[in-house]
Amino acid sequence: MASSQEELDRLKKSYVAVGAALFVFTVVTVFTAHWWHPFGPVMGWRDVVLGLIIATVKSSLVALIFMHLNHERGLVYKVLTFTFYFFLGLMALTLFALFDPIPEAFDAIQNALR
Repeated sequence: MASSQEELDRLKKSYVAVGAALFVFTVVTVFTAHWWHPFGPVMGWRDVVLGLIIATVKSSLVALIFMHLNHERGLVYKVLTFTFYFFLGLMALTLFALFDPIPEAFDAIQNALR
């Protein structure tokens, strides 16, 4: 919590700067998605990566400044690190399910029995 007027003024300036940056990145997101197609007229994996990079920057600004994570102690970072690795594990399980050979083998057996 701010203890002096100078510190409050500094916090207000940082909040306004982050709010302006979020507004600018939102405009960049809309511009990139609707008007500027850097990688061709059809959305591909590079467009998705560009959108995720912009979203990561925006969410990092919100988490660090508005949620005050830039001044937290180590336990919060340990919990966030665990959450990140848990998310990666769930995404890996999803990808493993996409490339599972069992449905193709099941379909082949079903087609052979017909």
